[in-house]
Amino acid sequence: MDNYKISTGEINSIPLLIIEGDMTSESDSDVMKTYYELKKKYVPKDLIINFEKTKYINSAGIASLINIIQDLQDISGKVLFVGLTNHFKKVMDIVGISDFVDIFNTNEEALMKIKSRN
Repeated sequence: MDNYKISTGEINSIPLLIIEGDMTSESDSDVMKTYYELKKKYVPKDLIINFEKTKYINSAGIASLINIIQDLQDISGKVLFVGLTNHFKKVMDIVGISDFVDIFNTNEEALMKIKSRN
């Protein structure tokens, strides 16, 4: 039984990766497959990852996020996180991911940041 759902969307032509439930080794292949499909479709310089419905992230989930961040940095892209709980924000700070992403409460706030850079 899957304890996660990975879906996509877009907001003003910016790709959106939506992670619901648990982000663990069980979800890793689907997260990465979905990310690479988005990358192929959009050739993104920016990617919003929405965690509003994420319940749990373990070290395998963190590793997936690091892989995505590094891959986008290789093409001068930027990852923006949306909807992290206070607990997840602390986790991202502790593991150092916060130094490489922008964190926002809503997709709209992330989009405003993207527009301000372009």
